[in-house]
Amino acid sequence: MIHYVKPGETLAQIARDFRIPYQQLLAANPVLTNPDVLYIGQPIQIPGYPDPSTLPYRIDISLKKRTLQLYQNNVLQKTYPIAVGRILHGTPIGSYIVLNKAPNPGGPFGTMWMSLSKEHYGIHGTNDPSSIGKAVSRGCIRMQNRDVEELASIIPIGTLVNIRM
Repeated sequence: MIHYVKPGETLAQIARDFRIPYQQLLAANPVLTNPDVLYIGQPIQIPGYPDPSTLPYRIDISLKKRTLQLYQNNVLQKTYPIAVGRILHGTPIGSYIVLNKAPNPGGPFGTMWMSLSKEHYGIHGTNDPSSIGKAVSRGCIRMQNRDVEELASIIPIGTLVNIRM
C-alpha cells in the first residue's frame, strides 16, 4: 500500500503509525535518498498491507453526528452510533486503515480492539455502554460491544477509515 506524507510526518512516525520496524520501512523505500527529509504528498510504500482501494469495504466516521457508516462497494450497509474524543483528547481527522484486530483486549476497550494507522488510536468496544453518543473518549472511536464485534467480523485488515467533522 502507498501512504502519502502528511504535514509534520517523519519516517519514524510513519513506522510507528503502521506498527512496522523503521528498518523494514526504509528497506521498502530504497528510492529515499535521505530518510530524514520528506515532502508533503511524497509516496511511501507500506509493506504488508493491501491497497485499500482494492477492498470492497470502507468506513466513514462523522464526529459531529457521532456515527460510523460501513460501505460495501460504495453502497451504505449500516450506520452505527459511536462515542468520540472529548475536549483536549479529540479524535484525529483524516484517512487511516485498520491494521489489526484484537478480541478481548481487556480494560475499558470492551470485547474488540481494531488499531488504526495512527499511533494510539483505534475503534473499540466499551465497558460503559452509556457513553455511546457522547464525546468522552481519549480520541478513539467507541462502539457497543455487539456492534464492534459485528464490524470486525465483516471488514478485512487494510479497510479504509475516513474520519471527518
